[in-house]
Amino acid sequence: MSSLDPAHIVGTGGAIGALCRHFVSERIDADEFPVGTLTVNVIGSFVLGLVTFLSLGDQLGLLLGTGACGSFTTFSSFSFETFRLWETGERFRAATNAIGNLVGAVIAIALAWGVVQLLG
Repeated sequence: MSSLDPAHIVGTGGAIGALCRHFVSERIDADEFPVGTLTVNVIGSFVLGLVTFLSLGDQLGLLLGTGACGSFTTFSSFSFETFRLWETGERFRAATNAIGNLVGAVIAIALAWGVVQLLG
């Protein structure tokens, strides 16, 4: 594979990740709890774990890791939604969201590591 401009690689991955994020948010209802954000953060952590543990190379790492996973996952939405839940008195949901994102992401990364170990 020829060496491409890193900005183009990240930008292309970012476009892919943003479109996937939009697809998920269109299909997951989040009236009471931000399930969409939790979903993309856990899936994105799994994919980033795979990309990292498989050592796919610099260009694929930029495309999938930095670009796609970077735009697919969303720390800012997670933070805002957690704060909004807390601010509106939904303290249990806010704590559940915070813990769910953290624990879910760590479990997803551990699962990615396990998958890579099985493949290797």
